[in-house]
Amino acid sequence: MDIIDEISNSIIKASTSFPEDRKRALKKAIGNEEDENSKWVLKQVYENYEVASEKKLPLCDDTGIPHVIVEIGSERELSGQLISNIYEGIAEGLRNLPARPMAVKGSDNERVSQSAGLYDDAGKMSPAPFIIDTGKDLSTYQREINPDTLNLHFILEGGGPEIRGKTYRVFHKRSYINVLDTAIQWLSESLEKLGCTPSIPSIGIGRTHYEASSLLLKSVAYGNLDKQSEIENYVSDELNKLNIGPLGLGGKTTVLGSFINIGNQRASGVRIVSIRPACFVEPRVATISL
Repeated sequence: MDIIDEISNSIIKASTSFPEDRKRALKKAIGNEEDENSKWVLKQVYENYEVASEKKLPLCDDTGIPHVIVEIGSERELSGQLISNIYEGIAEGLRNLPARPMAVKGSDNERVSQSAGLYDDAGKMSPAPFIIDTGKDLSTYQREINPDTLNLHFILEGGGPEIRGKTYRVFHKRSYINVLDTAIQWLSESLEKLGCTPSIPSIGIGRTHYEASSLLLKSVAYGNLDKQSEIENYVSDELNKLNIGPLGLGGKTTVLGSFINIGNQRASGVRIVSIRPACFVEPRVATISL
């Protein structure tokens, strides 16, 4: 298959299908939920997954901003031509989906103020800067990348979770629980305002704002609800005690699980923590191997 077509199809897959581990987690939540209204919402969310996947329709009207993680081994090359193909494939995928046109026209001032309007072409929504992963950095979600590996992960990030996310310093006080509890407090505040729960929140803990955000994004691409760590279960259990529930209606299911990625740290009293309270159509991820 042509690489541009393959990337285009991956964008469509990320937007219209939901991974099996998320489906299993949602089925489990439906069985455990005691509040009848909340149980009904969870069933409707599951039905939305099924219809979107069958008819190749976007899981949400907010079709998101594309993000790309490139996993590359020591014997592979990331050429200028491949990068160009990635950009073209993403644009074609957004057009073929079709995505909602959201790219803003104009100069620097006009783009910030959104005063020049939007492009009609959904393909104008260019991806965020790429992350290159060689498997060398220490992290919870560190991957074994072979010399001949070349994987492309495509992630679609919606606006609601983005405006309720946060990246900031935390004084660890020589306690990882203090850091986690601070992240839980931030997520508690954002999940109350999110609306589209149940969530799968993500947390990245690193040395800089860029690194913490990158670690968070990798957790979105690599996380698996079937394989939750003790720390991830701790965060999920604390958030499910909030009684926010599906769509804020209350109940036991505020989150389906959590993805937490802890990277390299430095000798300091501060950790940089990034949180993202994903809505119930996320994470939207697709992967191709070249």
